[in-house]
Amino acid sequence: MNPRVTHADRVIDPVTKATKGQLVDWYAQVAAHMLPHLRRRPVALLRAPTGVSGELFFQKHAQDTPLAGVRQLDPALDPGHAPLLQIGQAQGLLSAAQMNTIEFHTWNARSDRIGMPDRMCFDLDPGEGVPWAHVQEGALLLQTMLSELGLVPFLKTSGGKGLHVVVPIRRGPGWDAVKGFARAIVAHLAQTLPQRFVLKSGPKNRVGKIFVDYLRNGFGATTVCAWSVRARPGLGVSVPVAWEELAELRSGAHWELASAPERLGVANRPWAAMERSHRGLARPMRQLGYRPEPQG
Repeated sequence: MNPRVTHADRVIDPVTKATKGQLVDWYAQVAAHMLPHLRRRPVALLRAPTGVSGELFFQKHAQDTPLAGVRQLDPALDPGHAPLLQIGQAQGLLSAAQMNTIEFHTWNARSDRIGMPDRMCFDLDPGEGVPWAHVQEGALLLQTMLSELGLVPFLKTSGGKGLHVVVPIRRGPGWDAVKGFARAIVAHLAQTLPQRFVLKSGPKNRVGKIFVDYLRNGFGATTVCAWSVRARPGLGVSVPVAWEELAELRSGAHWELASAPERLGVANRPWAAMERSHRGLARPMRQLGYRPEPQG
């Protein structure tokens, strides 16, 4: 059952004139498709009390007022902080949206073994002057490299400027090893194709180039969840897509809040093989010549 929505007519995006009520309706509509991506993962909420043109803030930990359907995890999972949050039911999505959450972000590990990531995420973030065709090409080049390493990459729109590549991995290596390996992958791309890729973040470093953000693979880092709306003008939506669909995409915000319902018939089918595509990292690390630092 949908919660009572306060200020449902308040416009949250001056570009599309979309309202808070329409946002809550979207999360009610998409909940069945979104919950598998949230299941058993800590979640961070990006809240926008006055809409996308106002102040935005992340909530990664429990606050004084609990949200219905949003579970508080064991504080030992993130020592020194209030409990992390997790959403496993539609009520949690809706109560968070009622409290002005626009974006939902997830960790790369599940809460049952939070020290061992089960996926890597790469965010292709184009710098100023990068044409969309180069972003598409960059995603294909990353896919090719990951596939040659024996990994199985999956694609989604970011809902913003770029694309996200998600790689399921077998749990075992810790955060530092996974993040280091992700950096090594991006470093190889930047060294091989310096005219297309850059290893360093920051707007000045990526003018005319793509920064493949590997930093999302560290402890506590998050990536926007599939089917989440983005808190930016136009209200883009992050949507799973098949690699065969890449050429048809017009931008990282190919779907927006107004048009995303047309995609629900496809739902999560492009990622149907995700759960059986986890691969160990030992062989890919050796193949790339990456040696993780000993843990001590």
